[in-house]
Amino acid sequence: MSRKILTVRQNKSTEYNIKNNSTPVGLGSYWGEVLDVLQEIIPVYDKVNSYISFGKDSEHRNRAIKGRIQNGDKILDAGSGFGNMSKTALDVANGEVEIMLYDPLLAMIKNTDRLFKKKPEATCGVFEHVPFKDQQFDVVLSGYSLRDAISLNTAISEIHRVLKKGGKWIIVDLGKPDEPIVRFGVSFYLRLILPIVAYAAGGRLGLKFAKLYGTYKLWPENKKLESKLLEKFTSVEFEKDLMGGAIMVAAYK
Repeated sequence: MSRKILTVRQNKSTEYNIKNNSTPVGLGSYWGEVLDVLQEIIPVYDKVNSYISFGKDSEHRNRAIKGRIQNGDKILDAGSGFGNMSKTALDVANGEVEIMLYDPLLAMIKNTDRLFKKKPEATCGVFEHVPFKDQQFDVVLSGYSLRDAISLNTAISEIHRVLKKGGKWIIVDLGKPDEPIVRFGVSFYLRLILPIVAYAAGGRLGLKFAKLYGTYKLWPENKKLESKLLEKFTSVEFEKDLMGGAIMVAAYK
């Protein structure tokens, strides 16, 4: 099978050349549009995210991380945004972990001051080309970010590569219910109700959260996501909330 090179840009100055196996799973060329929106909504991101998740975003991060972080762990926060997953991990471990923030948007990483007394190390990049050595991290965190991968298969392979043997990947994200009628309900909310809630929370910028529906359409159902993770990982713990519309996952290498 021929391999494509997908070129994407960050702020018109940074290019990532991503080798892609032509998989339909992931955002593909839609990623650039999503990145532009994420850049614009930085001022209202956390507030709107809390509203549209019914105030459960923090709870879900805590449920996913608690009991899975050990003192001394070396952690990569992949798709870190402001670092909310890392802040949760630091709180759980009483600050006794080593954090690396990793996000495609420099503007996100620069806005971490309000969460951390001492800024963690940080670098820019994408899931599909993680610039770290094999087996470098004990834990990888991904909060509301894996859904935005350009190629889900490549992202899974890269995270598996940088995890140590016995390491774990902790994922919090939107879920796509397996049952058609429940999936329809979640789709209805994301497409028609979410923009209203987001506008109430963030004004005109909040309306841009409607882009979430496009990423959700390209996201696999929960069982399919679990199966994809099991192609690379030894075991997967898959917890759901909000009728499967929210997921907390731990994949073990």
